[in-house]
Amino acid sequence: MAKPKKHEKEPNHERWLVSYADFITLLFAVFVTLYAMGQSDKEKIEQVMQSMRESFGFTAAGSAPRPAVLDSSDLRVMPSIAPDLSNKGRSQGKNADGKGRIRASEKDFQAIKSSIEAYLIKQGAQDKVNVGINRRGLVVSLKEAGFFDSGSAIVKESAYPLLAKVAESLAAYSNPVRVEGHTDTMPISSAQFPSNWELSTARATNIVHYLTRSYDFDPGAISAAGFGEYRPIADNGTTEGRSKNRRVDIVLLSGEGERGEPERVQ
Repeated sequence: MAKPKKHEKEPNHERWLVSYADFITLLFAVFVTLYAMGQSDKEKIEQVMQSMRESFGFTAAGSAPRPAVLDSSDLRVMPSIAPDLSNKGRSQGKNADGKGRIRASEKDFQAIKSSIEAYLIKQGAQDKVNVGINRRGLVVSLKEAGFFDSGSAIVKESAYPLLAKVAESLAAYSNPVRVEGHTDTMPISSAQFPSNWELSTARATNIVHYLTRSYDFDPGAISAAGFGEYRPIADNGTTEGRSKNRRVDIVLLSGEGERGEPERVQ
């Protein structure tokens, strides 16, 4: 009996397509993963860039900085500002080392206080600035509502006329100046300002930049400090009290007020 003939299977010449398809699928998955990672990094980079633009006073990408300050330098790195450096409003005939200025006395403090208060009444801005005299010297208190938006260290455009009047009133005197930022107890936590320490310090620093760059205040005789919510002047338990506590104090120091200041090497 004859054995049946075995039929040889024809070779499958398209078997390579299976491996090729697997390779293409894997390659596609790799590119999708890389693209997703790239998009994630792009978003993170954009967030960082936006934070930097805000801290340096940029309102949008490519736009010029406002004439305010550290929009910190916003800082995380500290927020910084870009004050108006034009000659408009600059004090004339006074050098950065204080030459040409006179030392303010108690009588001068009273005169400065009266001048600023008269201007505030004329402008209807008594609720934006408070002026007082204590053992430390003359204290010009800039209320948040008149100078800053909530949670921001950028000086409002509308606040510059008031700030200019204060600067002009103090620029003639050689007394050391301290600029002190304060907040209420409401917590803040943002990429720009992790706490009230950073916010209060940024605001004070921006005011210092404005005074030194626009009115030639002696950089060696002016300082900035941020106290956060820890130096209240009113009850933080009320809306009115919190409003009073959110402020930046510009202090023209008296002789007694200077005693706590670091000695300056001439």
